Amino acid sequence: MVLENENQQDIEADAAARAFEAALLRLDRLTATRLLTAPAGDGNGLQRIERLVLPALERIGQHWEQGGLALSQVYMSGRICEELVEQLLPAATSERGEGPLIALAVLEDHHLLGKRMVHAVMRAAGYAVRDYGRLDAAGLVARVVAEADVDLLMISTLMLASALRVAKVRELLAAAGRRLPIVVGGAPFRLDETLWQEVGATAMGRSASAAPAIIARLTGGAP
Repeated sequence: MVLENENQQDIEADAAARAFEAALLRLDRLTATRLLTAPAGDGNGLQRIERLVLPALERIGQHWEQGGLALSQVYMSGRICEELVEQLLPAATSERGEGPLIALAVLEDHHLLGKRMVHAVMRAAGYAVRDYGRLDAAGLVARVVAEADVDLLMISTLMLASALRVAKVRELLAAAGRRLPIVVGGAPFRLDETLWQEVGATAMGRSASAAPAIIARLTGGAP
């Protein structure tokens, strides 16, 4: 009976994510808002985002890579999601603690949503986070090298091409004599669970909510 209930929940979650995806592609903000903010048994906003938004955006990204969607559809879907997520995630708290300074960036990609989620979770956990926004590999490395107080780099990607560029980031950092842990996340790394190792990352997070535990493990404790 428990297995049947879990299977039914999975089916319902997949149907909801596909309905959310369809609303995004129609630019139907009203329906997307209703689906994302509907009362749910599992509670908080982050869980609803991980259950609905991420699967929908991952499929939209895959359709674009396969030539089935225009880049404008990918971009507008991401913007709608960012606006909705702003309403659900808690505002960032002020920096506190004596823990590591973390830099967070989107690498050569059009979606900032994953970064926004990680930023909210990390700040809520008490970590000091420096948001770099969206940068290419050379720009990201230049920023990290210029800011010597950064202890750890977190990179978010949605497209496979962007994920593969992490290897270039690692190469350029090594050439500049800057060695620090790199934690990656995003759809390509969930679809291929060995990809993070192939591009030279230190660790991979499957979800935003997993980020604080990964950072604590890599840096030796809480913030």
